[in-house]
Amino acid sequence: MKKYIKQASIVLGSACLSAGIAFAGGGNAHWGYSGAQGPANWGNLSPEFEMCAKGKNQSPINITSTIESELPPITFSYAASPLDVINNGHTIKASMAPGSSITVEGHTYELKQVHWHTPSENHIDGRSFPMEAHFVHADAEGNLAVIGIMYVKGREDASIVDIWNNMPAKTGEVSNNADVTVNPMDMLPTNRDYYRFNGSLTTPPCSEGVRWMVMKDPVEASAEQVEKFHSSFHGDTNRPIQPVNARPILR
Repeated sequence: MKKYIKQASIVLGSACLSAGIAFAGGGNAHWGYSGAQGPANWGNLSPEFEMCAKGKNQSPINITSTIESELPPITFSYAASPLDVINNGHTIKASMAPGSSITVEGHTYELKQVHWHTPSENHIDGRSFPMEAHFVHADAEGNLAVIGIMYVKGREDASIVDIWNNMPAKTGEVSNNADVTVNPMDMLPTNRDYYRFNGSLTTPPCSEGVRWMVMKDPVEASAEQVEKFHSSFHGDTNRPIQPVNARPILR
């Protein structure tokens, strides 16, 4: 476990944090979601990506056969952050200014960024969702905690309108505006009940030791919002479901 946490800390330092930016130690290794550079081959693209093939606690998973548990509530302390969005070629990442955090079981993780996948990476009882957001957090030691939120098609999601309106079209493009703010608190579902399991980053280097919390209730986004994201990357941006193996999934 210490090895995995150390790996995750390195990922934090290189600012990828499951957001689809190539791991800094991976040299010129390029990866994607299809073909020879797709998920089935990630573990062979670079020695630093070996956990993508060898890991036993990989994400995403199908959340099923859950165990009833007294999971503590997550305390959210999110604040509005100036718009700071990048298209990194794999996702749209909204970086968050310091000051937003969650506390779980007395342990605090700072919110670093939010990014999206279409369709969802995790499934719930075999169900795939049109889109999933990942809220990526880290504590002072670099240990990672990710909150997953599913989207269903319905009303426009006002909380992501400014991000979508300023979504960079090309890889490497950045859109930032100190006069426009986004509030991650507004992106959360009303019901904050969640599933809990141990997992990994869902992109190379697939480092394990990540604390996953997936919200039980989805939020709504319009079909147009989902399609705009999906078409920006010319296809799906989700890693396939990984084996649960012996991991317990708590609810």
